[in-house]
Amino acid sequence: MRLISICPSNTEIIEFLGLAPQLVGIDDYSDWPASIQHLPKLGPDLDIDMEKVEALQPDLVIASLSVPGMEKNVEQLRKRDIPHIVTNPQSLFEIGRSIEEIANACGISHKGRLLAESYEAQLERFRSASARIGSRPSVYWEWWPKPVFTPGSVNWLTEISELAGASNVFKDKQTANYQTDWEEVRERNPDFILLSWVGVRLEKINPAIVLKRPGWSHLSAVQQQRVSVMEESLFCRPSPRLISGLDKLSKLVHPEIFQEIELDPLFQNIHL
Repeated sequence: MRLISICPSNTEIIEFLGLAPQLVGIDDYSDWPASIQHLPKLGPDLDIDMEKVEALQPDLVIASLSVPGMEKNVEQLRKRDIPHIVTNPQSLFEIGRSIEEIANACGISHKGRLLAESYEAQLERFRSASARIGSRPSVYWEWWPKPVFTPGSVNWLTEISELAGASNVFKDKQTANYQTDWEEVRERNPDFILLSWVGVRLEKINPAIVLKRPGWSHLSAVQQQRVSVMEESLFCRPSPRLISGLDKLSKLVHPEIFQEIELDPLFQNIHL
């Protein structure tokens, strides 16, 4: 099949399924794996060049509504009668279903089911270890600094926080993305501050920026030097690479408990 992916998370699922050699085009932000970076880039995920998509004559385009604003691309795919599927994972469970959905559409249902089971089994290992933890530090995730966006309860980062033995300080907000401000974060006084700005590379984020925010120098996380920059590619995309992010977070928050957990080789290979 001639496949096109128009968002990074689906590109990563395609690689996880062993289908990357069938890709003929990708969006501008699909930066993993390295082996596909020579492919035609079709524009940013919210503004895909449909003329280029059509010219590549794909058998299947894979889109995702987990990217806010992707609806415009999906509508264009429908209007042009381009074969496509649309995933929409908002939770760790739904990511497993997306693995199977894409596999089914590409004719490898059995492999997709096996890989989804491996993904869920790896999550279960963290879930079992996390169940033994009593004291759970609070974590503040920052997806964007100004205006400030952070995940609410309906978000895989809240789930990942729980599996790592922590608690999202904004888990009481019944939404996937919550717009807050620096003062509200200061009032909640998280134990860890985790900066993971969507679309921004790791080296472009300076954790010292939090010291410029009013009152933040007195926060517990700052006082205890628990401000970390986390890879956007391992935390902000609904793909199996979240397993690597979970592994990193769990060892940051509770190294004494999670050090014993080693990732299966299948997930060790999806870190870089």
